[in-house]
Amino acid sequence: MNMQILDHLPEGHPPVKTGKIGLLLVNLGTPDAPDKKAVKRYLKEFLSDKRVVEIPDIVWQPILRGIILNTRPKKSAHAYGLVWTDEGSPLAVYTRRQAEALAGNYGDDVHVDWAMRYGNPSITSRLQAMKDAGCERILVAPLYPQYSGATTASVHDAVFDAIKAMRWQPAIRMLPPYHDDPDYIAALKSSVETGLAALDFEPDAVIASFHGMPKRTLELGDPYHCHCQKTARLLSEAIGQDLTIAFQSRFGPAKWLEPATDMMLEKLAQEGKKKVAIFAPGFSSDCLETCEELAIRGKEDFEEAGGERFAYIPCLNDSDVGIKLLDTLVRRELAGWI
Repeated sequence: MNMQILDHLPEGHPPVKTGKIGLLLVNLGTPDAPDKKAVKRYLKEFLSDKRVVEIPDIVWQPILRGIILNTRPKKSAHAYGLVWTDEGSPLAVYTRRQAEALAGNYGDDVHVDWAMRYGNPSITSRLQAMKDAGCERILVAPLYPQYSGATTASVHDAVFDAIKAMRWQPAIRMLPPYHDDPDYIAALKSSVETGLAALDFEPDAVIASFHGMPKRTLELGDPYHCHCQKTARLLSEAIGQDLTIAFQSRFGPAKWLEPATDMMLEKLAQEGKKKVAIFAPGFSSDCLETCEELAIRGKEDFEEAGGERFAYIPCLNDSDVGIKLLDTLVRRELAGWI
């Protein structure tokens, strides 16, 4: 399919670009800077999403605006400052690199870009840019291996809200969750085994830490918990080693999926398991929750509880095996378009 400008238009009609295909990688989001103002703006958008916080606005918004947005941004800004790089937030850096690594893989007619569900670049702005560039068909790839209403479905909402405002809408495909995809499991296997082989100690336990969700979401039918369990089971079988499953990033008073990662680290140390390795298979890219919550605070929690050796194994990021996985998933979903 070749990019073209429609001809035979009436005199004075603006040129219309057509014939392109778009690939948009989407990740969760990040503030524009590691400061209180930027973090407050980001948290307001994130925590106002009804997919993320399923509490009626009449109850939630006074709490969010009156308490959380006046207390949490300072703490979060400090955490972001610990992991911020010269290129920006780790999540934005790696997502951009993933898009750049895929660009050109599918021919000149496929335009590859990236966006964040919350923060910048926004989904709306990148979809409009693709439409303006002549993309008539767009594959949106939420980079969440395990489906959750708070992540995958929220991206779907944002995408269709964006095209709802377009008179001439592109055709849209959404990358499905890939929690049990053999290529995903193989990529994790390669990454974890490489990470473990590089250690100068043998872990007493290897922890697979997934992002937490309120337990209520499981009871309401969200498949996230089941997806996480299946990923861990398949990976454990692939590497021939038991994995300890845990869930991180608890927030608020609600009951969350268990066991909690911070409590599990303390428990393992107290049980005499003094050497651990931890990784985060639910994250396609390293971010605040991995670089700060796991690699920094997780290490501190473990050592304070009596642990001696701690290692964090990075996400797939823009590694060769990570890019190969994304390319495989994308080519499958682009079938019939290219």
